[in-house]
Amino acid sequence: MTDMTDTVGVAGDRIRSIIERVERLEEEIKDLMEAKKEVFAEAKGEGLDVKILKDILKIRKQDKDERDEHETLLDVYLRAMDAPAPAPIKAAA
Repeated sequence: MTDMTDTVGVAGDRIRSIIERVERLEEEIKDLMEAKKEVFAEAKGEGLDVKILKDILKIRKQDKDERDEHETLLDVYLRAMDAPAPAPIKAAA
């Protein structure tokens, strides 16, 4: 009977080990995502706006320069929307 742990130079035990590690990590990620969802549910139960909390998390991940640039662009775009539209240019007759 031949040993099936090494097929065409591929170590089956090593592959199995890697796959099992990734599967454990995926399970941990799933558990962490569930815990995160529970924290947001708790916040919502206390009357907090979950969407705003997620925005804060997103902002806190940015470095200061990136955050400043984002806020500047947001301000420019909002002002541009509120500015009166330029008068149409009339064609010469």
